[in-house]
Amino acid sequence: MRYLIQLVITLFFLSSSCANTSKTIPGTIKTGAEQTEKYIYQLKGKNIALVANHTSVINKTHLLDTLLSLNVQVKQVFSPEHGFRGNGDAGEPIHSFIDEKTGLPVISLYGSNKKPTKESLQGIDIVIFDLQDVGVRFYTYISTMHYVMEACAENNVELLILDRPNPNGFYVDGPVLDTNYRSFVGMHPVPIVHGMTIAEYAQMINGEGWLKNNIQCKLKYISCENYTHDSLYKLPVPPSPNLQNMQAVYLYPSLGFFEGTVLNVGRGTDFPFQVFGSPDFKNSDFSYTPRSIDGASKFPPHENQKCFGIDLRNYPIDKVIKSKSINLDWIVLGYSSFKNSKSFFNSYFYNISGTKQFKEQIIQKKTAQEIHDSWNPELEKFKNIRKKYLIYDDFK
Repeated sequence: MRYLIQLVITLFFLSSSCANTSKTIPGTIKTGAEQTEKYIYQLKGKNIALVANHTSVINKTHLLDTLLSLNVQVKQVFSPEHGFRGNGDAGEPIHSFIDEKTGLPVISLYGSNKKPTKESLQGIDIVIFDLQDVGVRFYTYISTMHYVMEACAENNVELLILDRPNPNGFYVDGPVLDTNYRSFVGMHPVPIVHGMTIAEYAQMINGEGWLKNNIQCKLKYISCENYTHDSLYKLPVPPSPNLQNMQAVYLYPSLGFFEGTVLNVGRGTDFPFQVFGSPDFKNSDFSYTPRSIDGASKFPPHENQKCFGIDLRNYPIDKVIKSKSINLDWIVLGYSSFKNSKSFFNSYFYNISGTKQFKEQIIQKKTAQEIHDSWNPELEKFKNIRKKYLIYDDFK
């Protein structure tokens, strides 16, 4: 079942994507990984470690296979949340293993260790980082990158980032993280939608001194071709099991808040991050029943219970693109429509939102516009910081 789910999801993305093709068309976005000629010379004669998962592909070929075919001395692979194959549930510990195809050790960075150890970097000259991020603070690939940068800095190892476009890189929005609520789903004082690629974000981590003891990582990157922050990039591969299509990717910044509540956000369905609801949701004709799905959502909230709520599968994504903002109407509606509002939030909400104020504003029944307006001073400060690290032309 797990592999069937992954196959269906991958086929969907491949059929809907126009961004990566076997030939580079003028004006077509080309990822850093695809530009092998720009970095292969740096790897010759060096011992390489790779931070990668199922999104680390050059067209339909995994980056690891490409590098090995070019006689690059890849010694090991590090894998983030969801694992090397991308079929681990959210929050599920990922175990290290030996890859059957290559015989290489795959070391988990989402288990007992979230940071490469000194021993795991012994003899490594360069770490290559190639993961498809979605540009949202609580998506943990940027947290993994932080710890990889820190480990590289501490062990005098160079980090080479193969940059990929940010599908939510066309706007900046959300509350800026209060570092009192720092966690693995939010390590830095940035808004929920930061509008940066992985390489831009890495430069900011270095430049703002966010690594432990203000150490600096030896950082290089291969930038994308033909990408700007006005680009609307369709992902060729789903970035994780519960972001199965572009509808979910665009809705994720707005619906992610429900992870800090008792509502289900479509986990355990065929349409995660495209619906939300619960058995106690009031005044709704739409219903669905979450189930355990191996490799996607084990033990989802309200498993095997009929949930009532809101269906956003056909929500016009043009509205998100044109508004360039997080939609707060849904979290406000979710709170007001829940029968027992006192039990609506869980302790995780502070980590997801990154602030105490947001929860209080919802309870106080502030309007979406009033909440948005309260974010503006910190957002303006962040935008000025962000400008220093941009590699690509900014959105208009």
